[in-house]
Amino acid sequence: MSLADLPPLREALAEHGLLARKAFGQHFLLDLNITRKIARLAAFEPGQRVIEVGPGPGGLTRALLEAGARVTAIEKDARFAPLLASLSAAAPDAFILVIGDALIADEAALAAGEPAHIVANLPYNVGTPLLIKWLTGPWRPASMTLMFQKEVAERIIAPVDGQAYGRLAVIAQATCEAQVVMDVPARAFTPPPKVDSAVVRLTPLAERPSDARLDALQTLTAAAFGQRRKMLRASLKALGGETLIEAAGLDPQARAETVDVSGFLRLADAWLAAR
Repeated sequence: MSLADLPPLREALAEHGLLARKAFGQHFLLDLNITRKIARLAAFEPGQRVIEVGPGPGGLTRALLEAGARVTAIEKDARFAPLLASLSAAAPDAFILVIGDALIADEAALAAGEPAHIVANLPYNVGTPLLIKWLTGPWRPASMTLMFQKEVAERIIAPVDGQAYGRLAVIAQATCEAQVVMDVPARAFTPPPKVDSAVVRLTPLAERPSDARLDALQTLTAAAFGQRRKMLRASLKALGGETLIEAAGLDPQARAETVDVSGFLRLADAWLAAR
């Protein structure tokens, strides 16, 4: 059996009696034209390792395999194991299925020492925590091409002083170059969600902040944006207040949404120096 011999995804789902589960935030992407475009946008080289989270029935997985990726797929819902077994038969040297929770997965072990890209139509209910894990954790992906709810995508790429600018934008843009590369309407999914989606491409910056700097950045942004309508001198009072803010060259009367990424990195440096 080859990939070309696999039955259409809708037939495969019907044969196995599988429906999307709301508890897992599942919305299936069955249009191979869309999944093939996502695989192209991921821009990996044939033969490279790709980690996919939440393959479900395997629509995006098929496109990744067709493009020459060696795919390790992490799926929490064991109902899909029999259906995805057909991919193992069609691409025995290029597909590995791991049944487990991506939030606690060890990506470094899954990559086995190779550079690995992440390409995924992320379950809506875990998309943001997974992104934070990959942006700040010890394992660094070669790139990430990820589908989110559109409002989450807008928060990732938001400019300073924009309505969507917040903690997620600061952490993403401190570590990666991020851009929306594709919009996907709700009607493209089965079942259709209530909102549209977007694909974000994240390319790690050549100079990534140190682990200590990233930990500080997470602490400071949580405090600053946790009370985003307050001035920094109030929201950061417990972390050093005006002394800390002035050491970073910022205005204590400024609000978090007016501080750019470099300003938050200076705050992180000042906080680390004070400690």
